[in-house]
Amino acid sequence: MDMPRSSTDVAHIGKSVVIKGELSGSEDLYVDGEVEGSIDLKEHSLTIGPHGRVRANVSAREIVVHGKVEGNLNGSDRVELKRSAVQVGDIATQRIVIEDGAYFKGAIDIRKSDKPQQKPVEPAKSYSSASATGTSSSQPGLIPQS
Repeated sequence: MDMPRSSTDVAHIGKSVVIKGELSGSEDLYVDGEVEGSIDLKEHSLTIGPHGRVRANVSAREIVVHGKVEGNLNGSDRVELKRSAVQVGDIATQRIVIEDGAYFKGAIDIRKSDKPQQKPVEPAKSYSSASATGTSSSQPGLIPQS
């Protein structure tokens, strides 16, 4: 389990704590309790622990979910859904990780990074989607365009 780096610079909301309203701050936050409303951490990270239950729209630099979230996630840098995560709502971020076993229902908006890329990327080959019924190719579900 990813625990925040050090307990001195991370606020911690324990399992028995219930918060209703607007939650904002200028430090990293670890939530293992219940939050209902909104969470705004702008340039900081939010970790929702395995007992965390969040019914809120969330905005943070980095969001890691182990528990349950009902609401939209806006991670300016990255969003990570761990295998125990349950996310119902849309995600907007530059980078996303969804572990095998995580539950996600919603849309994902991948934003382009403002930072220039370190090395040039080769152009991708063009593929079109194919139906899963009886199609076989070197990449399952994809057929190279001629």
